[in-house]
Amino acid sequence: MVLDLGLQPLANNLPRPEDLDRPEPRFPLRVAVCDQCWMLQITDIVPPVDLFSEYLYFSSFSDALLRHARMAVDQHLAQERLNSGSFVVEIASNDGYLLRNFVAASIPCLGIEPAANIARVAVEKGVPTLTRFFGLDLARELAATGRQADLILGNNVFAHVPDTNDFVAGLTALVKPGGRIVLEFPYGCDLVEHLEFDTIYHEHVFYFTLTALIPLFARHGLDVFEVERIPIHGGSLRFSAAPAGSRPIGNSVRDLLAEESAKGVASHAYYDAFAGKVHALRTQLLELLQNLRASGNRIAAYGASAKGSTLLNFYGIGRDGIDCLEFVADRSTAKQGRLTPGSHLPILPPSELLSRQPDYALLLTWNFADEILAQQQAYRAAGGKFILPVPAVRVV
Repeated sequence: MVLDLGLQPLANNLPRPEDLDRPEPRFPLRVAVCDQCWMLQITDIVPPVDLFSEYLYFSSFSDALLRHARMAVDQHLAQERLNSGSFVVEIASNDGYLLRNFVAASIPCLGIEPAANIARVAVEKGVPTLTRFFGLDLARELAATGRQADLILGNNVFAHVPDTNDFVAGLTALVKPGGRIVLEFPYGCDLVEHLEFDTIYHEHVFYFTLTALIPLFARHGLDVFEVERIPIHGGSLRFSAAPAGSRPIGNSVRDLLAEESAKGVASHAYYDAFAGKVHALRTQLLELLQNLRASGNRIAAYGASAKGSTLLNFYGIGRDGIDCLEFVADRSTAKQGRLTPGSHLPILPPSELLSRQPDYALLLTWNFADEILAQQQAYRAAGGKFILPVPAVRVV
């Protein structure tokens, strides 16, 4: 066992005030590493249908994600020389925030999005979207109708999939012989080294390293030929694969494998100190919050995110625990008026930071710190300060 985060509610199931009389399911949230393949993974799986059939995370509410998507699409267009005869598939396409760039470039594309409420938004924006879970069966259906893909994209979906073999087999069936698969996901080494424990929640089944992934893809006839470390979400990998032998394997793959080997990723020692450091981080933040409250300061939070849910519930912060936060501000109108899971803090528009002017705001979405700090210049100019909880507790 690498880390036990206790019993946790589902991080994106935001209750309404009228739901408080109903039981709120909680599930164990524990992370372990396999000493055979060195895959870092949670040990208790919640069925995907309970997690994703209705979903309240809309990517388009983040300016940083929209910029990231535009830049990624520009890169894909240049690398793959896509045109009107190409076909692009994105798995877990959310509200069409990325594929709409392909639509604008007149590149045929298809989104696959299991959350019906979000898929509807994408279709309304003109992004063709299929409301299904992706796997080998769906990939074969698409391939049988002539819809194999020149480019398959999957941003922040692969780590959510309990059956990685079915998912990767689906990629093999769907990609054209000369096609490319590009997946982005939080990088396991960044999670361990930067204490990003709040990246762990029931949706994220796996926390990938290159060491663990190369054998998995090889088993399904795919080569990992390029890998790029990118800063989004506290540190992610952009990972490219293709049918075996179709593309030369680049130095980036060999270099990162060597780096992981030197760190000892394939050893228990690499993970041994993680839990102790996370508990120390918890102590530091709770002491700061309690001292600020004892001095008469008012404190709110920013970002009703999944990572925020993990932190609040693991730290015991909320209406039924350490009651030090007044509310959580969030830009998503889909979340406003609801409550944070487990901790049951009211979710309000960001304008409430300025109108109520708490002295401090705990930045739960620290992975978008630059974007949020820029958006909240008026609050900061009026004296408000932000507390960043990861990877170290600091006030800005």
